[in-house]
Amino acid sequence: MELAGWGRLYDQGVMPKSESSSSLAELWQPRLLVLGERIREALRVSMAEQDLERTSAVQRDEEGDTIFGIDVDAEAILLELAEVWGREAPFTLVAEGLEPASGLVFGTGQPRSRLIVDPIDGTRGLMFDKRSAWCLAAVAPERGGETRLNDVVVAHMAELPTTRQGRVDELWARAGEATRGRRIDLASASASVFVPRPSRATTLRHGFATVCSFFQGGKELTARIDEDLIGAAIGGWDHRKAEVYVDQYISSGGQLAELALGRDRFVLDIRPLVHAALGYEGTLCSKPYDLCTTLVARQAGCVILTPDGAPLDSPLDTTTNLAFAGYANEALATRLAPLVRATLERHGAL
Repeated sequence: MELAGWGRLYDQGVMPKSESSSSLAELWQPRLLVLGERIREALRVSMAEQDLERTSAVQRDEEGDTIFGIDVDAEAILLELAEVWGREAPFTLVAEGLEPASGLVFGTGQPRSRLIVDPIDGTRGLMFDKRSAWCLAAVAPERGGETRLNDVVVAHMAELPTTRQGRVDELWARAGEATRGRRIDLASASASVFVPRPSRATTLRHGFATVCSFFQGGKELTARIDEDLIGAAIGGWDHRKAEVYVDQYISSGGQLAELALGRDRFVLDIRPLVHAALGYEGTLCSKPYDLCTTLVARQAGCVILTPDGAPLDSPLDTTTNLAFAGYANEALATRLAPLVRATLERHGAL
């Protein structure tokens, strides 16, 4: 696939902005901001008062993922706000851990919008107070089971801090508009607005480039793909030096933020492909709620594709398994996407 010009031609798969999408974004953007703020403040209080045994306790073990005690705190806030918003206009809510998987309708009448949320993406790092997580939320016009990730018209992500953090970031985007952000001082509540700037580097050398390998199962095959791919991307290894760095951030939303903020140059999550190649029937990997803020990275200038080089898209549900390749800029995508595909084919993972 010829990648050059994708961002200019079609916003990398994002639907063109229209009057209806604009009004939907106007309605939901302030709501998504409130959702992120409420969850962040509740978690800060909870984490300050509770010990790790409570926040890391398993509450429910479901088909999609395990729900921990820290998740339940955020879920209650989401449902409370959804009841209020539903009284203003009906909508469908789809969220990790929420039943039914097809979504809950709030309000009376025909829903005009679909809200998809991951209240805490990066639970495992946050619940042990190791690293920040993210509250992810996005809205698309309601088309039932036909609603797609690339229908999203507004997306918002709010950083959820550890107890040691003094500042957090928020990022948001509307279809057809540049991504915006603000950095908040948690002590003073003051905020400064900024425009995220992804890396403009055209090489992975001396930058962060990660092939995800979070959990047991498939690590050996993933490592072979990693060594082959990154080595070829930089033209071979100099084993006397550290030339490419890895950041196993267990948060798909967090990885999108790192790309948009210029900290990472490349992220490849191929868990569904590796598990399929190994014959695993079930697999723990990213779902649409983990990547519902793809619009934020794309509108900042990043390129988010499937591992075979197509624009990333999926049903806006809680069950679809997703693999993705994130590139900080179009030049990296143009050069590396064919190499990613060829490497996966060579290792029988595509």
